[in-house]
Amino acid sequence: MIKVGDKAPDFHLPASGGKTVSLRDYKGKKIILYFYPKDMTSGCTKEACAFQEALPALSEGKQSLSV
Repeated sequence: MIKVGDKAPDFHLPASGGKTVSLRDYKGKKIILYFYPKDMTSGCTKEACAFQEALPALSEGKQSLSV
């Protein structure tokens, strides 16, 4: 299990526009990798809204990826 502060393993996932995104594409850059619990649930909605509100303060100098 990945813990806070651990390096994330490389991955390849479909992205918008028919593209594929890989963690390798961001090597050497600071990123925020956001996972949410389960699609279309109240917990997901609450967590996503809280994350979106906090993102400006968290993301200074970083790229945000949501999975």
